[in-house]
Amino acid sequence: MTASCQFNVIGRAAHCLGAAAFIVICSHIGRAVAAEPGHSVYTATRAKNCREIRNDQISSDEACKGLGDLIVLRQIDDDRETISVGNSAKAAAAEPAAAQGFVQFNSTDNTVEWRSGADDKPFAIIQRWHITDYEDLGANDRPRSVAMLVVTRLAPGPVCHVAYVDVAANTNANALAQHAADDWARSFDCKKDTIHVGGQRGRAVDLALPEKR
Repeated sequence: MTASCQFNVIGRAAHCLGAAAFIVICSHIGRAVAAEPGHSVYTATRAKNCREIRNDQISSDEACKGLGDLIVLRQIDDDRETISVGNSAKAAAAEPAAAQGFVQFNSTDNTVEWRSGADDKPFAIIQRWHITDYEDLGANDRPRSVAMLVVTRLAPGPVCHVAYVDVAANTNANALAQHAADDWARSFDCKKDTIHVGGQRGRAVDLALPEKR
């Protein structure tokens, strides 16, 4: 018994013959097609878009206007940040992302990229982080920082980090982060799954995930 299938992948026709090939190849393509490409909308965590909730000199919390009714919670503690998202600052603070920080001093860019599907509901955010590299000293022996894109999944379900993309190690870092969001965010299990590394691993990812070098 034979089977055949025919489909287009990036404008090229592909063919497969034989029952075994049909099962393996067509099921793989089915999974790829199921990962619906997203589109991007941008917001900012600049002061004019944010409301300070707490400030005790060493630490502070800011609730920033996100996409639609969503709030981006930016928490800073001893020059280390966490970013979370929810319908309120309280809800965002209860998400796993609110506890996902890094050992090194770090900061985030003001721009938040939201990945949404055809229904315009966001399923992930992408944000650039700067992580201090204590082993790379610059002027006045001050440590330099390295950049990494963090992909964070959104509700429904928990909000947590899904993938890290090293900016210096990948010339197409932005595209890699978008693909990571589209391919992994919606099905990512915050309790069971391991954070993905998109593209080539570099110094920023080594600092973020030292146990996976």
